[in-house]
Amino acid sequence: MSYRMPAEWMPHERTWMAWPSTNPTFTNEDELAEARAAWASVARAVRRFEPVTMVVAPGDVASAAALLGPEIDLAERDLDDAWMRDIGPTFVTNGTELAAVDWVFNGWGAQDWARWEHDSKIARHVADLAQVPVLASSLVNEGGAIHVDGEGTVLLTDTVQLGSGRNPEWTREQVENEIHAKLGTTKAIWLPNGLTGDYGLYGTQGHVDIVAAFARPGTVLVHSQQNPAHPDYERSRMYVNILRGRTDAQGRPLEVVEIPAPTVLKDEEGDWVDYSYINHYLCNDGVVLCAFDDPHDELAAEIFRRLFPEREVVLVDARTIFAGGGGIHCITQQQPKV
Repeated sequence: MSYRMPAEWMPHERTWMAWPSTNPTFTNEDELAEARAAWASVARAVRRFEPVTMVVAPGDVASAAALLGPEIDLAERDLDDAWMRDIGPTFVTNGTELAAVDWVFNGWGAQDWARWEHDSKIARHVADLAQVPVLASSLVNEGGAIHVDGEGTVLLTDTVQLGSGRNPEWTREQVENEIHAKLGTTKAIWLPNGLTGDYGLYGTQGHVDIVAAFARPGTVLVHSQQNPAHPDYERSRMYVNILRGRTDAQGRPLEVVEIPAPTVLKDEEGDWVDYSYINHYLCNDGVVLCAFDDPHDELAAEIFRRLFPEREVVLVDARTIFAGGGGIHCITQQQPKV
């Protein structure tokens, strides 16, 4: 029986995360301490709804336990960075059994600052800890670069799967064939790029999970920059237009729900932010939603409450996480319940 990746809103067995350690993303002890506090806040929020296992580098177990508390499970493995969505496996199921897709990880396109000697092995470590078989892929890919509806449709971006730092020799057709083979999908919807800020120093070069995400089959949430002064104003309108003109794998025209971006435009260094409420995490009975101490935080929360009336929406400050190159979705990875 073939495997498929369940939608994120399906029941989870647990959530996997990775604990920040000293690395190029967190350049000093103060930044590392801030990151650990932020990761711990997300872990505790998720733990309200389902079990959480935090992978921790040797030597960091005591500090992790002190911040996380006894309810978070710890697993000691070598780490380079802390973005479990990207370094961990993509879990798939055949209906009765679970397996873990191990994509090739090369530091988000072999970026100069990145290290991945240990992180390239984390997917297999997590599969071993979860006691599930590994499905190896030769495609350079990350979990934040895909989003599925659980019914055959997957979202991708040109600058990731077809980017020169990842899969320069692959054609679009070859990428789609491999994605479909591993995820059980049948239709790929491509966006040309990601948000402007995602092409900065610690950016992923276009991950889809800050741009668009399925909320249910046939409904896709899209980042909507409201301020014409931000370059994502034009990009987000392009994404909306592309997706409104598409159908999913079941032939349904996509319903597009625009999620207004936070009002802040630039960070303290004067760079365009890619703050996005799209980068939320669905866990059992909950939505863990990025917050930015912004007037639009509650606006976004109300939209998510309407979209997921059976779930509790929990806001967690994600500014420190975004400063490192991602958001709440980027540091979590679901293990579906079989």
